[in-house]
Amino acid sequence: MTSDGLRLALATTNAGKVSELAELLSDRWPSISVLPRPSGMHEVIEDAADFRGNAVKKAVAVRDFSAIPALADDSGLVVDALAGAPGVHSARFSGAAATDEQNIQKLLADLAGTPPAGRSARFECVIALVDEVGGIAGGDGLLVARGTVEGTIAEEPRGLGGFGYDPVFVPDDGDGRTFAEMTRDEKNRISHRGRALADLMRQIG
Repeated sequence: MTSDGLRLALATTNAGKVSELAELLSDRWPSISVLPRPSGMHEVIEDAADFRGNAVKKAVAVRDFSAIPALADDSGLVVDALAGAPGVHSARFSGAAATDEQNIQKLLADLAGTPPAGRSARFECVIALVDEVGGIAGGDGLLVARGTVEGTIAEEPRGLGGFGYDPVFVPDDGDGRTFAEMTRDEKNRISHRGRALADLMRQIG
């Protein structure tokens, strides 16, 4: 299926996610026009119980508001020693208006004393593409894709790149550096978001 002339609205307001998604999408759909979340649109409350529910809810809302195909992702960090937390609450782990640094400090405090073998975690991402029935998202107008990257939580932040929990996440598929110590291209090749988009492209064909 071609993407010639396709305009796609994103649901996220996170600058890091917007940049990452735009770059990943352009790699796979060179002619696509990626548009930011429509101005004037109300904020979508992410109150679903899982990443899929939040992603679909956001994508539908943006599609309905913008009247063009919309893509939304919901992603987060899942830490085994914390029974899956922060999970869907990753962005607000230490409070509703939490900064990345505050969330990281809470995470490290919660894991204080946990040995390296017990610091396993993963980034999970669910992407929802919503269009009119019969559009690029297929017969029912909805495609859902998933991506996961396994890793461990470092004992202290390292690196200046990325966003969110990147300074403390060491991917198993890497070379011992955190996501924040990698270049954007290096991260995109193995990231949960990159893998979810690859899954989406496979489904579209």
